[in-house]
Amino acid sequence: MVTFILNNEQVSTAKPTGSSLLDFIRYDMGLTGTKTGCREGDCGACTVLAGTLTGNTVIYRSAVSCLMPLGNAHGKHIVTIEGINTGHLSHIQQAMADQGAIQCGFCTPGVVMSLVAESTSYRKTTRDSAIASTGGNICRCTGYKSIERAAEAISAFLGDKEITDPVRWLIERKQLPEYFLAIPERLAIIQATEPPPEQAEHTKHGKHPEEHGMRLRIAGGTDLMVQKADALAESGIVTLSERKDLKGIKTEAGRCVIGASVTISEAGESETLNHYFPEISSCIRLIASEHVRNMATVAGNIVNASPIGDISIILLALNADVTIEGDLKTRILPLRDLFLGYKKLDLSPEEFIRSVSFEYNPASALFSFEKVSRRTHLDIASVNSAIQLRMAGDTIAECHLSAGGVGPVPLYMRQTSAFLTGRPVSAESLMLANEIMQEEASPISDARGSEGYKRLLLRQLLIAHFMKLFPDKIKPDIGQL
Repeated sequence: MVTFILNNEQVSTAKPTGSSLLDFIRYDMGLTGTKTGCREGDCGACTVLAGTLTGNTVIYRSAVSCLMPLGNAHGKHIVTIEGINTGHLSHIQQAMADQGAIQCGFCTPGVVMSLVAESTSYRKTTRDSAIASTGGNICRCTGYKSIERAAEAISAFLGDKEITDPVRWLIERKQLPEYFLAIPERLAIIQATEPPPEQAEHTKHGKHPEEHGMRLRIAGGTDLMVQKADALAESGIVTLSERKDLKGIKTEAGRCVIGASVTISEAGESETLNHYFPEISSCIRLIASEHVRNMATVAGNIVNASPIGDISIILLALNADVTIEGDLKTRILPLRDLFLGYKKLDLSPEEFIRSVSFEYNPASALFSFEKVSRRTHLDIASVNSAIQLRMAGDTIAECHLSAGGVGPVPLYMRQTSAFLTGRPVSAESLMLANEIMQEEASPISDARGSEGYKRLLLRQLLIAHFMKLFPDKIKPDIGQL
């Protein structure tokens, strides 16, 4: 059974754990304020709050319910537009009305719920953060400026928000219903008395389903729920999203270790990761929307095996290793060796990634990530690339270069990295490196660009890395740009 709190009601269901939360909300529970739009996580019309009990606190984040497997709702507080009703317009709803940010109304519940998520966040809300929180919501009517004005008004209302207890602060101002105060205790009871579905399966069969690949494992599910929605709708899954042994970011023996089920948002907010890898916040903003980042996981981006997976490209340049767990043993493999071919991984059916780790010393390492896509944000890359350098004076002592969109897998540029190691930073070094890099790449023409265009982008991104890291040595006119 999947058990969670939906608005103010505790619900339990035996529906397949691979079915979508969106369908359960609308068709089983009759809460039609959550809209069915693209079913691919792009439009945001189905946005809800997903509250997770952390210690004695519930952390609320926006989530697109079309991409959330029902099993991932277990033990959470799921809030729809109906669940924030206080009998009067909230500051968010009033601002939307005042600024003319509502026309046909189809997108409106999703926009409101995105702004509610920002309101409940344990961070200072600014104009920019309020607008960014709606980045995953598409509106065909307003032209967005009225929504931006509403977000600005909302950020002003939240100017003195109590970031140590934002939910209580909002309730005291009658912006959220009082039932929210009892949610932590109610979720604690569910977690104490209702095992997650995969644990129930363990009890039923005497063995954990992961041990023999009995069911599909899903963490965030943001890609599989698009690729295999119909098959999953009738399937049971093993949900890994909240397994405590797969969560967390820590340091061990001079390495940063990221649990497989850490979400992209959690990675971007991690103090540990920001210490080891200060560039992570700027990189994260180029990956998907906040709604999707709140659900998608680090290991999920890797095992998707997309040739342009942003997290894979970043981790390749960090020279990361993956820890893989199977029936009989645990093994550690360089991430660069995990990718065998297009959508093929060095993973047997019973194996899964437990964690990712890398050594990174910001005092001595330089890092750059670049991505070219048709839109700056919320888009899949045409070509992306990352580089990590360690310098010995003016000489490159160590180089790790990666690129996506120019081969059948996320590419670690072995030969180009080896060539640049031991060489000085100069225009000549880059031009020679580009010749080697073009030999390593094998882009194809597709919807995101021709082969020639991708080769040009690859060259330009290499130059962009060095212009960013060495502005005094590499100038924009290199190679007669």
